Amino acid sequence: QVQLVASGGGLVQAGGSLRLSCAASGSFFSIDPMGWYRQAPGKQREMVAIISRTGSTNYADYVKGRFTISRENAKDTVHLQMNSLSPEDTAVYYCYANVRRGDWDPGTMSWGRGARVTVSS
Repeated sequence: QVQLVASGGGLVQAGGSLRLSCAASGSFFSIDPMGWYRQAPGKQREMVAIISRTGSTNYADYVKGRFTISRENAKDTVHLQMNSLSPEDTAVYYCYANVRRGDWDPGTMSWGRGARVTVSS
């Protein structure tokens, strides 16, 4: 099993920045990809950004140019640097990881508990 522990959420004013981190621990072969989703009040969970072990990234259009995802493979950790935040970014941000048990395993998605981000206007 894998545990995903997120940190770095909080309250920030519009235009400010926050950095989220998520560390994976437990027994697994590899994690690929890792990433972040978010869920705003009354809305469905949506993808924010994902990153592969080789560093390939994919961003939602609404965060391109403002958010940067990165990862430290040796620490099984993923980061999300969020700049130019707006109230529309207010949501609970969930770390996710596709956990593989071996080369043969396509992986199983696991979720962290979430980090709340609140952006005030």
